[in-house]
Amino acid sequence: MLHILWSIFIGFIVGLIARHLMLGADHMGFVETTIIGIAGSVVGGLIARIFSRPRDGAFFHPAGFFMSIVGAVIVLYVMLNYFRPV
Repeated sequence: MLHILWSIFIGFIVGLIARHLMLGADHMGFVETTIIGIAGSVVGGLIARIFSRPRDGAFFHPAGFFMSIVGAVIVLYVMLNYFRPV
């Protein structure tokens, strides 16, 4: 249970940093910011997997804080430019 709460907290922090880096993303609330941060961590882990192999048996590569921010910026960019309502 504590792992889930920690993931939500870190996802929110990563989402806030990504929103700060991407101008024009100020209309999001807590839930959207957290989802962007958590999705960014997954994307960052997939990018990190390209550069180094994860431990044996690991499903995902642990992204780390920096790669989570990079992934969140990518997710936010795609969301703002391709899934914007008309």
